[in-house]
Amino acid sequence: MKWDPAKYVQFGDYRDRPYFDLTARIHADAPRHVVDLGCGPGNLTATLAERWSEAEVTGLDSSAEMLAQSAAHTRRLPNLSFGRADIAGWMPTDETDVVVTNAALQWVPGHRDMLARWLAALKPGAWFALQVPGNFNAPSHTLMRGLAESTAWADRLAGVLRHADVAGEPDDYLEIMLDAGCDADAWETTYYQLLPGENPVLEWVRGTGLRPVLAALSAPDARDFEAEYSARLAEAYPAGPHGTVFPFRRIFAVARKRE
Repeated sequence: MKWDPAKYVQFGDYRDRPYFDLTARIHADAPRHVVDLGCGPGNLTATLAERWSEAEVTGLDSSAEMLAQSAAHTRRLPNLSFGRADIAGWMPTDETDVVVTNAALQWVPGHRDMLARWLAALKPGAWFALQVPGNFNAPSHTLMRGLAESTAWADRLAGVLRHADVAGEPDDYLEIMLDAGCDADAWETTYYQLLPGENPVLEWVRGTGLRPVLAALSAPDARDFEAEYSARLAEAYPAGPHGTVFPFRRIFAVARKRE
């Protein structure tokens, strides 16, 4: 399943804002080693290298297509580097001071157990900050799942869309962090995003949640599925005089390992 970096950054301002809301809660003064798990095209990881100019900042992602966009950032920021890796196999080292993972863990089955292991391995005084979408019960996702589970599509899309175990609630992450011996802060925010254009919610999910469905179907089937899904989205998210309002709930948690 390939990522399309251009599609992903199409709504850059909206996709970027939670990252800054998350990292603003990291109060590390002079970290030496910073890791961004699931860094995507690297534009946001670059802001960490700018913020902590004396730190070695590394972005990791499993998508070659995403990482192909990162070279421009490393040319202007000598303390920034990127690597291709499955974050499920990553572990902090004794040198890791700050870990950020933004809108990535929902793609990793069992990530709550992984989080507990990461925090257990984190050294005292280190920080861990995460953000995951909390909108899996929103119409954008329930309509997609309902269509995928319908008689017309179930044989081709069975098991493609995860739901129940995709992301935890704020209290889930808070408990994991406290159990790991951290001071922690968890919260949620719903952004009421005003999207322009015709059926813009479809354009939004094309860059993220719809990808597994389109990847599982032939090109003609993908077009048919998208056409039916698009009609349902247009009804659920009608355009208003100022654009289409798309509520987007996000879940945040930040931890500092106690010394």
